[in-house]
Amino acid sequence: MTGDIVFTLVGMLLIHRVAGCPKECVCNTKTKVVDCRGRGLYDIPRKMQFDTQELYLQNNRIRGLGSMAFRETPLLKVLDLANNSITSLSANTFQGLRGLQVLNLANNSIREIDKRLFNPIKTLSVLNLSFNHIANLPGTLADSINNLTRLSVRHNRLQRLDRLLLDSLTKLQALFFHNNPWKCDCQAIGLKLWLETFLFKGGTIDELKCTHPETLREKDLRKIPYEMFQTCPWTNYNYLFANIHHIDSEHKLSRSHSHGEPGGEGLPECEPKQRPRPVNLRHTIATVVITGVVCGIVCLMMLAAAVYGCVYATIMAKYQRELKKAEHKAPSVEQGSPEEKEPLDGSLA
Repeated sequence: MTGDIVFTLVGMLLIHRVAGCPKECVCNTKTKVVDCRGRGLYDIPRKMQFDTQELYLQNNRIRGLGSMAFRETPLLKVLDLANNSITSLSANTFQGLRGLQVLNLANNSIREIDKRLFNPIKTLSVLNLSFNHIANLPGTLADSINNLTRLSVRHNRLQRLDRLLLDSLTKLQALFFHNNPWKCDCQAIGLKLWLETFLFKGGTIDELKCTHPETLREKDLRKIPYEMFQTCPWTNYNYLFANIHHIDSEHKLSRSHSHGEPGGEGLPECEPKQRPRPVNLRHTIATVVITGVVCGIVCLMMLAAAVYGCVYATIMAKYQRELKKAEHKAPSVEQGSPEEKEPLDGSLA
């Protein structure tokens, strides 16, 4: 009898556990959605359904997330914590959420992301960290979020993005990083190359406007010509051209694949039109000056040749006239009168 009572109590507790719903939230047992938006919550609500798959906690007053904060809902696929006051995240906050796919932490006050934060989440596909105070994303972060397809870090304090982090996100399709104080110095060459490769492969990005140095302020890193980085150390510049060669090789390889193998049935795809290369002002001015100098020299040479030809023709004409006059005078001297010859003969006697 006692055993039956215990069994019944345990069963009732289990039923309550499965069907429970926090009083501050609205639960849908069919869709497995728990909606706790705008309830003035300071902490994660308890006694939620074990099989909850979507949890919406936007527009509350949550300030921190402790270790295993979502242990009651290990089957979560969507978690939205936007528009709260979160400043701290435990390295084990998401421990147990092995199936989480969408995580929204936008519009909070997060300053730092622990490199272990997303380790338990191997299935994360969409991550929104916009409108926070994050100054750095560690390169090793990619070890736990390498399945991301969409990442947003807009309106933060990022000055750089680690190239190793970006290279590890092989499934990434969209990246948004507008309105950060980006430094477009020599170390930004790797990011510029990655952006160009990412766009070539069909990725989606927004503007990456520079804040430093002042000469490049408000310019999009993608549109800055590589000549602007000529003052960088030669090692970086060689690395730059090595990567450009690598990108060009990938482009040729993709073109060969798009045309298919000989005898294949696939139709060749249209070759993408190359974007015009940005004009470099200094090179343009130098080209105009050199062209002007060369043209001036050629004109002077042509003028000199014309003057020389005219002078030569004048001299030759004058010489011909003098020669003809001399020929006309010569016979009259040889056929002189007898009166003129007699004194000469007498003098010889």
